[in-house]
Amino acid sequence: MEGVIRGRCRRTTVPEPSAPRPPDLVDRDFTASRPDQLWVADMTYVRTWSGWAYVAFVLDVYSRMIVGWQVANHMRTELPLDALEMGLWRRRIKKDSGLIHHSDRGSQYVSIRYTDRLADIGASASVGSVADSYDNAMAEALNGTFKAELIEMHGPWKDVDQAERAIFQ
Repeated sequence: MEGVIRGRCRRTTVPEPSAPRPPDLVDRDFTASRPDQLWVADMTYVRTWSGWAYVAFVLDVYSRMIVGWQVANHMRTELPLDALEMGLWRRRIKKDSGLIHHSDRGSQYVSIRYTDRLADIGASASVGSVADSYDNAMAEALNGTFKAELIEMHGPWKDVDQAERAIFQ
């Protein structure tokens, strides 16, 4: 293991302040008493030689395990939605299991498609406040570790597909 200096965060999106948002059900308390009680989600970006790759993660707070992830060359809603679907499939989440899904206020996470999918499985949507990384600290920490341990140490990659293969390994 060797030391790595993390880079500065760049703001890539600006939320619409008047848009309706789910409440913050987590209130910075990132604890869970059982698996699949609380999931946190976020997206980050990776530079490749052919442009940006975007990565969406879904993390189970109890096990600290990445239950879903996806890589794409865009930030449309289907990117985090695919990561969510992977988590639902891998963990075999049943309707009304009591799952709380916490994210930032990114447009993808508060979109109709995303929130409808959460409602379909009976999951409670939760979002933190605007421009405050502490309200989604566990997911932000995962992004930082991901960038420090994989991206900075082994990147950059030729394209999105090569980055996806590296993440999968």
